[in-house]
Amino acid sequence: MACVQHPHASAGVPVPLPGYDNRGMSAPHTLPPTIGFVSLGCPKALTDSELILTQLSAEGYATSKSFAGADLVIVNTCGFIDDAVKESLDTIGEALAANGRVIVTGCLGARDAEGGGNLVKEAHPKVLAVTGPHATQEVMDAVHQHLPKPHDPFVDLVPDVREQFRGEAGIKLTPRHYAYLKISEGCNHRCSFCIIPSMRGDLVSRPVNEVLSEARALFESGVKELLVISQDTSAYGVDARYGTAFWDGRPVKTRFADLCEELAKLAEPYGAWVRLHYVYPYPHVDDILPLMADGRILPYLDVPFQHAHPDVLRRMKRPASGERNLERLAAWRAACPQIVVRSTFIAGFPGETEDEFQALLDFVQEAQIDRAGCFAYSPVRGAAANALEGQLPAELREERRQRFMAVAEAVSANKLQRRVGSTMQVLVDHAPALGRKGGTGRSYADAPEIDGRVQLLPPQKASTTLKVGQFVKARVVQTQGHDLLAQPL
Repeated sequence: MACVQHPHASAGVPVPLPGYDNRGMSAPHTLPPTIGFVSLGCPKALTDSELILTQLSAEGYATSKSFAGADLVIVNTCGFIDDAVKESLDTIGEALAANGRVIVTGCLGARDAEGGGNLVKEAHPKVLAVTGPHATQEVMDAVHQHLPKPHDPFVDLVPDVREQFRGEAGIKLTPRHYAYLKISEGCNHRCSFCIIPSMRGDLVSRPVNEVLSEARALFESGVKELLVISQDTSAYGVDARYGTAFWDGRPVKTRFADLCEELAKLAEPYGAWVRLHYVYPYPHVDDILPLMADGRILPYLDVPFQHAHPDVLRRMKRPASGERNLERLAAWRAACPQIVVRSTFIAGFPGETEDEFQALLDFVQEAQIDRAGCFAYSPVRGAAANALEGQLPAELREERRQRFMAVAEAVSANKLQRRVGSTMQVLVDHAPALGRKGGTGRSYADAPEIDGRVQLLPPQKASTTLKVGQFVKARVVQTQGHDLLAQPL
C-alpha cells in the first residue's frame, strides 16, 4: 500500500474553517496542528486509516505533506509477514529520524517480541505510543495527549466537507471513483499460518444499517466502484446470528446474501459496480450467483483457496477441501459463465511433498483460476505452523512459488486471449488530456492494484473523450502480458 502523507506524498486533509471569538468577531488566525500520516498494508488497514483521518479532520487537525513539517506523525503498520514487518519498522525509523514524535498503530502494534515485550517498543523505544489495529479512539487519545488541539467551541464539531470527505462515509484515501467498504472486523478461523485473529480478534460484523448508510453516501459522492472487504466476507452476520436491523424504515437481515442484494439495489441508480473480496467458498455463496448472472453484482470473486491438497489444507486448518472447491467452481460457472475468480496460494508449506505440490499445480489448471497470486511460505512469529514438522528450505519454497506462477500465468494468459475481439465496459482510472493519447482503466475482471489493467488506445473519433471515473465501452484488440489493449468505441 502506498504511503499517505509520506515525505513523497501530497494528499492532505482540508484545513478546518477559521474560528470566531465569543463576541462573534473573527478570531486571530492560528494554523491548526498538523499530523503526518503513513498507511501501510492491506485495504482493511487502509479503511482503519480513513477512520482515523476522518476523526482528525472533524476535530480540526490538518495533515502535513512531509514528516519534517508535521507536529506529530502517525504510522499505521502491517505485521503479517516478515517483509511487511521490516517495511513497517523501517518506516517508523524514518519518521523518528525526520520528526521524532511518532505514534504507531495497526497490526504490528499488536505483535509481541520474542522476549514477550511489545515488538515496536523494543525496536523503537522513542515512539510516543503504540496501539493495535482498528483502534481509532486509542489513537485519538494518544494524539490528544501529545498534541492537544486548540479549542474552538464554534467549529470543533463541524468537519470541512470537501474533495475527500464523503458524508457518512468519512475521508477516503482511494481515488474519488472507487472506495473500500469494510463490513466486518476480525476472523473466526484459526489457520495455522496466520496470526490475524490474535491481532484483530474474532469476527465482529458491522451493523447492516451502518454499512448500507456508508455505501449510499459513497455512491452519492461519485463512487463508481465499491470494493467490499473484510477478513471473511461470506461469514458476514454469523456473529450477530443473522439478526434483523431496520434501514430506511424496513427490516434487513445481517446476512451476506441480503447485504449483497441491498448493495445491488443501491448501486443500480448510479450505474456503479459492487466487487466482492475475501469470499470463502461456503455453500451459501451460491445464493449470490443470480445477482452476478444478472449483472447486479460484478461476476468476480476473490476467494482465498491457499492450497488444494486435502492433507495440506488440514495442516493449514483451512475450512474446505480441494475436491469440493472444484465442484463449487464448476457450479458457479454453470450459473454464471462470465464469472472471474482470483485467488491466493501458499507454496512450500511445512510438510508439503512434491506430490502435494503437484496436486496444487493440477488444481490451478483444472480450476482455470483467472487471476492467481502465490507466496512462498514464510514463518510468522506466533503462528502455529512454526511448530509443524517438515519445514522446507527457503530455496525450495521459492522454487515452488516460481513453478506455481509459471503455471498460473499460463492459465491466465490463455483466458485473457479469449477476450480479444470482445467488447467490454471499462472504468477509466487515468486519462490525461481527456484521453486524447489514450489512458488506462479496468474491466469487471480487474480489481485495482492486484489484477491487470485495460490499456486504452486514443479514441478514433475526435468527439470521444475519456474521463477518470467514467465508463467507456472498448473493443479488446490484443493482450499485453497481464493487461488488455482496447480501442474505445
